[in-house]
Amino acid sequence: MLGFNAENPHRGSVMSMFAVFQKTRKYAIRAIAALSFAALAACEPIQLTGPVGGGGGPTINTAAPVPVALLVPGGGSAGDGIVARDLENAARLAMADLRGVEIDLRVYNTGGNAQQAAALAQRAVDDGAKVILGPLFAEAANAAGVAVADDGVNVLSFSNNTSIAGGNVFVLGSTFDNTADRLVNYAKRQGKQRILVVHARNLAGQVGRDAIRKALARHGVAQAGITEYEFSQEGVLSAVPRIEGAISAQGADAIFLTSDTAGALPLFAQMLPEAGVTPADTQFIGLTRWDIPQQTLALPGVQGGWFALPDPTMSARFRSRYEAAYGAAPHPLAGLAFDGIAAIGALVGQGNRDALQGSALTQASGFVGTNGVFRLRADGTNQRALAVATVRNNQVVILDPAPTSFRGAGL
Repeated sequence: MLGFNAENPHRGSVMSMFAVFQKTRKYAIRAIAALSFAALAACEPIQLTGPVGGGGGPTINTAAPVPVALLVPGGGSAGDGIVARDLENAARLAMADLRGVEIDLRVYNTGGNAQQAAALAQRAVDDGAKVILGPLFAEAANAAGVAVADDGVNVLSFSNNTSIAGGNVFVLGSTFDNTADRLVNYAKRQGKQRILVVHARNLAGQVGRDAIRKALARHGVAQAGITEYEFSQEGVLSAVPRIEGAISAQGADAIFLTSDTAGALPLFAQMLPEAGVTPADTQFIGLTRWDIPQQTLALPGVQGGWFALPDPTMSARFRSRYEAAYGAAPHPLAGLAFDGIAAIGALVGQGNRDALQGSALTQASGFVGTNGVFRLRADGTNQRALAVATVRNNQVVILDPAPTSFRGAGL
């Protein structure tokens, strides 16, 4: 986390602006956790050590209740307990939607601990679980996958850390790869040809950088250099003139920022325009949500910028249903459990005994979830339909709606 010191001012307006963001920092981190690699992974990436290749899984009796294990981080910190509660609530909300399919949901509290997650995953399979939904954190999800790989049981984790994906482990969380691909695809269609990548010299920044570079290569858009910075106040301040210089030297027509609203984005959004780098001349693109918290929408650097977000109508519908059922707003990650149950229910409802095998889980048509359509890939990653948005007059405006299917969609 950036440590900003008011006694070491750069510009008074910037520091007073950041004081406002300090008050909302705790909320912002929680609110954007579904999109932030660092918040979801909560650990260094750990490569899957179990069998790889996917496609396997148990056969089921579609006429009987299907045993599903839900591994949540309950029993750990108070914050983890809230996430655990909301994940279970969302899973049960999805179960209520199923027609002709019964789910026997069995909940296991991992305490957010990898060793405990592995032991509970094995216990769940011994108890008869045909698929595991969760855990949340990457290390725990990796451990759970390894523990039950020899049993042929698939793990639909809530992580977005793609380094653990593969074999019997799938990640349901929104990934940087998916967001970068959507935005680069859109940028190319808008005529952008040379994009400068700006990232922090930390794990989240480097993963974001790699996602953007892969998307640029995939869509044939030139990379107009990379500007990295230390994840500190001084690092951000020193990066501004280097970004300005790189844009001029490389002829960049857009800059792609990996920073988020709880980190460096507020400073960049204030200082880059003050340094003469404006969205009117150079397109700003963001890898994370720019609309949370709402104060971000007033910053000069986000006006006219592009970022991706789930279908707002679908998201609002889920939030409304959850609030009606449980009397409070869902945690931003709760929808992942709903999506997992919805996918399982849709597959089981087809009456196929192989519904929970990898080949079925990765069906090309995908599934309808809380935020729109999504599908799982054979490599364990996912693809989610996203809208492209901008900010005009401090308001979010959708430029390109989220596709409603995967048929010919520019995702």
